[in-house]
Amino acid sequence: MTEETTLSVEALFERVRNIFEKAGVRLQSAEAVARTIVAGERDHCKSHGIYRIEGCLRVLAAGKVSPDAVPQLHDSGKAVIEVDAGSGFSNPAFEAGKAALAERARQSGLAALVIRDCLHFSALWHDVEALAEMGLASLSLCPSYAFVAPAGGKEPLLGTNPLAFGWPRPGQNPYVFDFATSVAARGEIELHRRAGTPIPEGWAVDKDGAPTTDPDAALTGAMLPFGAHKGSAISTMIELLAGAMLGEFMSREALDFMGGGALLPRHGALIVAFDPATFAARSGRDPLAEGEKLLTAFGAQGARLPSQRRFAARAKSLAEGIALTEAEMDQLDRFEQHGLAALTG
Repeated sequence: MTEETTLSVEALFERVRNIFEKAGVRLQSAEAVARTIVAGERDHCKSHGIYRIEGCLRVLAAGKVSPDAVPQLHDSGKAVIEVDAGSGFSNPAFEAGKAALAERARQSGLAALVIRDCLHFSALWHDVEALAEMGLASLSLCPSYAFVAPAGGKEPLLGTNPLAFGWPRPGQNPYVFDFATSVAARGEIELHRRAGTPIPEGWAVDKDGAPTTDPDAALTGAMLPFGAHKGSAISTMIELLAGAMLGEFMSREALDFMGGGALLPRHGALIVAFDPATFAARSGRDPLAEGEKLLTAFGAQGARLPSQRRFAARAKSLAEGIALTEAEMDQLDRFEQHGLAALTG
C-alpha cells in the first residue's frame, strides 16, 4: 500500500507558497497562486491541485510569465473594470479587482471585470464562489488553448473554454458549477495518461479524426465538445465574449503565442457580477429566498446540487487534513528545496 502523509490545509499552503517564492515569484502573487492550488487539493479536485505546481514552474522557467508582475487596476467609473495582469498569474489579478467589481455591481446592479494578459491555470469556481460569499451572483469564463474540434469537425479550433456560475445562499455553501465545454478537462486526460489508463469513449478523436480511448492519441488529436453542437456553440460564445470582445487572445492565438500546448496558456478572462437585490428591488420579493425554493427542491427529490461533493471534501480536509501520496510529498520536497532547478525533462 502506498504510504500517505496528512498535512493541514495551512501547512500545505505554506509549502506551496514557499515553492513559488523559491522560484522567484513575489510574495503576494505566490500567496494568491498557493491559495488557488491548495483549494483545489483541499476540495479533492486533483486535476487543479498540486498537480498544477509543475506546470506553473515550467512556465516560469521558460520566461513566459512574469514572476514579479504587479496587477494594475483601471477603473473608469463605468460598468467595466479592468485589471492588467502584466503577463503575471491570473489569481493575483482577480484578487486585485474583486473588491472594486463587487462594489460596482452593488452600485449599478451588474458589473464586469476584465483581466488582461494573464497566465491562467486554475478552475473558475474560485472566482464565483468568492463573489457569492459577498452576496453576488456571477459568471466567469475564459478561453484556453485550441485543443477541441468543433461539432462536426476533426481539427482543434476551440479551447476547453470553462464556464462557471455562482449564486449566494445565506448560511450555507453557495450554488456553484464550473465545467469545461469540452467533454472533459484536458487535465483529466493527462491524469489518465500518467496512470496508464484509457479515457472514456466519446472524449476525443486521434489526429486522423477517428474516435480514440488512448490518452496519448487524444492529446495529439482533438478533444470533443460536450453535448455535440450545444457544447460547441457555448464554447464559441466563450471565445467571442472572453477573447474577441476583450481584444485578448482566442484559443488558437494563445496556442500560437506560447509555441504549442506544452506550457500553460496566456490569454484574458471575463467575470460578470450581478447584485440580486438590485434586480429584484421593484418586485417586492427576496431573490435569495426565492432561489432557495428551487435549490432546496433538488434535495427533496434526492437530486444532488453541483459542488456538493466538493464542499463535503472541503469539510473533511479542514477537519482531518489533506492526504498526499509518497510521490506527491517527494515532489513537494524537491520543488521546495531546489525551486526551478528541480524541473527535469
